[in-house]
Order: sequence, then structure tokens, then C-alpha cells
Amino acid sequence: VAPARRQRSDGARSRRAILEAAAQMATVEGLDRLSIGDLAAHIGMSKSGLYAHFDSQQELQLATVGAAEDVFTAEVVAPAMEVPEGLQRLNTLCEGYLSYVKRGVFPGGCFFASTAAEWDSRRGPIRDRVRTVLAGWTQLLEANVREGQQRGDLARDIDIGQLVFELNALLHEANGHYLLFRDTGALDRARTAIDNRLSGVQR
Repeated sequence: VAPARRQRSDGARSRRAILEAAAQMATVEGLDRLSIGDLAAHIGMSKSGLYAHFDSQQELQLATVGAAEDVFTAEVVAPAMEVPEGLQRLNTLCEGYLSYVKRGVFPGGCFFASTAAEWDSRRGPIRDRVRTVLAGWTQLLEANVREGQQRGDLARDIDIGQLVFELNALLHEANGHYLLFRDTGALDRARTAIDNRLSGVQR
């Protein structure tokens, strides 16, 4: 039994290593260019070794999106769950996103910003999966705006959809500008703009 458990553990570690490398590559080269052959060469594994984990390019791509979501959750969402809901958590989520970009968790910036730009005009399960993740992020921001209203920290007459759209626009612009110009000032400007926008709707 012990050798079988060890083999399963080794297989799980190998799969994690593959997906970590795949997510890193995807933010630079694009998810569509992520092939089993290129990934095998990148991590020094045989194609047959990779095929033991993934039967097709699409299966690899979908698993990569899932792995990237796990990273985003750990790096951005989970820390915000440690603070009270509402305005404080909303601020922490936005700050967590900017930190995730600045720290270079992925070399091509936010995985979902880059992948959404690549797949937004296509149809199929990959776009659907990316849309689901980004919709979940938007819903999380909206939920904390509502909670801020319930707690009396935010004005009752806020257009929640408009506010969250603006927050996302600032975060995504900061990500893109930082990547293109390597200008950390873009992150600071986004932070200032977010602070100003949220200050304007506080009670």
C-alpha cells in the first residue's frame, strides 16, 4: 500500500509542478500557445510524461486556468477573508490585487487579465471558465459594497455596478500599464484613485 500511496503523491506533485509552469508560461506566451510539447521542453519532461497527466491541449489549458485560480485565491482573496466584510475587505481585495501584480506572482501580470484579453472573442469551455472566475471576482466586490452599505460605512444610493466597474477598470489598467512600462507609479496612482473613489461614497 505504501508504494502505491507514494506513487500517487509523486504524481500529484508532478501535476502541480506542470501546472505552475504552465500558468507562468501562459501569462507571457498566451494560453493558446501552451502546447504539451513546448511545456515538456520548458520543464525538462518527456512528452509521454506530460501525456500521462493530460490527454489533450484543451485539458491542459483548462487545468492551467484552475491552477491559476487557486493561486489568485491564495494570493488575493484569502488574505482579505481575514478582515471584516464590507469596506475594509473591499479595500483589502483591491490592495491584494495590486500587490499580486507588483510582486510578479505571474511574469505576465494578472493571469486572468491576460487570458481574458486572449479569449474574450472566442467561444468554448476555456472562455467560459475564465468568465466564471472573473464574474466571481466581480460578485465578491459587489457583495462587499452591499455589506459596507449594511454596516453604514457606504452610502445607500451607490450604483454598485458602476462602482465595481470603475474599481476593476483601475485595477486592470494598473496591471497593463505596469507590465508595459514597468512603472510602479501606475500601481500607486491606481491605489490613490481607488481610495478617492471609495472615500467619495462613504457615509
